Amino acid sequence: MSLKDTPRESCERFLDHAFDHLTVSPEMSQLLRSPYREIRFELPLKRDDGSISLFFGYRVQHNQSRGPFKGGLRFHQDIDLEHFVALAQIMTWKTSLLDLPFGGAKGGINCDPGTLSERELETLTKRYAQRISMFIGPDRDIPAPDMGTGPREMAWILDACSHNEGFNPAIVTGKPVELGGAPGRLEATGYGVAQITAMVAAERNMAIEGATVAIQGVGNVGAHAAGFLSELGAKVVALSDSHGGIYNASGFDVNRTLELIAQNKQRHKSIQDLNSDFDKISNAELLELEVDFLIPAAVGGVINEQNADKLQAKTVIEAANMPVTCKADAPLHENGTTIIPDILANAGGVTASYLEWVQNRQRYQWSKEKLLENLKERLQRSWNLVRDRSAKDNLNYRQAAYVIAVERIIKAINLRGF
Repeated sequence: MSLKDTPRESCERFLDHAFDHLTVSPEMSQLLRSPYREIRFELPLKRDDGSISLFFGYRVQHNQSRGPFKGGLRFHQDIDLEHFVALAQIMTWKTSLLDLPFGGAKGGINCDPGTLSERELETLTKRYAQRISMFIGPDRDIPAPDMGTGPREMAWILDACSHNEGFNPAIVTGKPVELGGAPGRLEATGYGVAQITAMVAAERNMAIEGATVAIQGVGNVGAHAAGFLSELGAKVVALSDSHGGIYNASGFDVNRTLELIAQNKQRHKSIQDLNSDFDKISNAELLELEVDFLIPAAVGGVINEQNADKLQAKTVIEAANMPVTCKADAPLHENGTTIIPDILANAGGVTASYLEWVQNRQRYQWSKEKLLENLKERLQRSWNLVRDRSAKDNLNYRQAAYVIAVERIIKAINLRGF
């Protein structure tokens, strides 16, 4: 098998071991790999200056054996259909591993939101929602935020769909709290990353207090992970954005640093423009720091065969989707690096989305404390399963996670029949 280290190729390789371990038939393997539906459509947009730009919208629905499709909407210029096929498949395994009553989906638009005015972005988002409205719904497919989207975009989708379907907040998750969103959903992925990191530390009889952490990416996930880890007593020594990173061996005052980062972002400045005591480092240098926990929380594929042998971190927590490629995965494990896979490490977001969906169906809003408490319990349960399966079957954590997820999907398929 020729591997190009694309998200889809990496996902296929990670699945191969689970299929071999479970002795899955070729027919079932093909069924599990193949998406249920792939959608691609054009989205022409009249710009503020009168010109026309052509974008493309995507939605891939992978598997619905355990419930309606669930997955984020990504707005980024460097995406295509193959990209979403891989991400939709990952969502299937993630929802299965967390024992959520969902399948997997993913979609979005090949645009750079930063180059669009708010009017242009709203028009494009609502046009996207109109084009996929026949395929989504509370019991069909429930979109959520992802890279380049957030509560604002989810509110626009809710509005676009409500004109024909009536107001139903369960049609999308990650909404503003005022429109039926769940308090705690925005920070849930970062909160989950922090909690999983603490669980891994506890498993090693290692105190999270004082543990050194480097985080690549200070978007929603990375920033909240840094904040919650700081609350737990961890020492965050490095942070970065797309332009580069900052390093302080003594650790940052995380709350103050995040405030400064947010202010700089509003001024379209980089993290390296902060007026504070730190060393400027590149993203590549951040990944090679000798720390207890390395948390890639930006884009996929940043840890690959070119830099895997340079990593010094004891543990990699995959806050981003597939930040470690298949070609880097095996060498890292052979060198003694522990990897907590994305389908567990960043599952706080989809789990909180499930809890938001439950509240929307009940038309009853929980407190933030109740949501985060329920989220932590579910993550602990899933971590315990992965840890125990890893020890029982002599698997690494990624292999154990995929085996559990695939096993559940196969059981659901066989129970439902054909």
